[in-house]
Amino acid sequence: MRNILLTGVGGQGTVLAAKILAAAYEHKGRHVRTAETLGMAQRGGSVVSFVRMADPGKTVSSPVIPKLGADLLISFEPAEGVRMLPYLKPGGTFVTATTAIQPVTAALARDPYTGQKAQQLLRRAAPGALMVDDAELLALVGNPKALNIVLLTVAQATGQLDITIEGFKQAIADCVKPKLVEMNLQAVDTVRDYLAKRPGLL
Repeated sequence: MRNILLTGVGGQGTVLAAKILAAAYEHKGRHVRTAETLGMAQRGGSVVSFVRMADPGKTVSSPVIPKLGADLLISFEPAEGVRMLPYLKPGGTFVTATTAIQPVTAALARDPYTGQKAQQLLRRAAPGALMVDDAELLALVGNPKALNIVLLTVAQATGQLDITIEGFKQAIADCVKPKLVEMNLQAVDTVRDYLAKRPGLL
């Protein structure tokens, strides 16, 4: 059983990312279950997606990942990553974007939320976390809406997704709108080239 939890805020593409992962695992002939908790996602609220892949020849009974059960936690926003840390199993892999998304409540507060405190908490609580400079990568990719592809590509490069790059790209082609397929595949190649030139990041 492989358990992957994705978390972020509405509009960041976490649900599509979960669909891409599920499609990639189904191509491998594995039984997969997914679930989402959306809350006030359309208003920038929290979004959590669960992806569970069964071992060969077995099935997944429940789509929900228990606490301390996630092999891989992918966070699209640092504070959301802090919130979901209790789900990461000991020795699990944590990949997080570093750019903060300002919630409505923080915008009304005296001290604006910048994400720096969340990053500090993550570094203390999960010292092995892979902190992704998503702003730099999105600038290279040239599409600010490609965060889901950027983070999935980084996660795939860690080897923790148990899918090949070919399977990953096929899943992208199956799940995104036809007119956006080539752009997303180019984003994968751009991130992979970036990581290849910086082997110490992973």
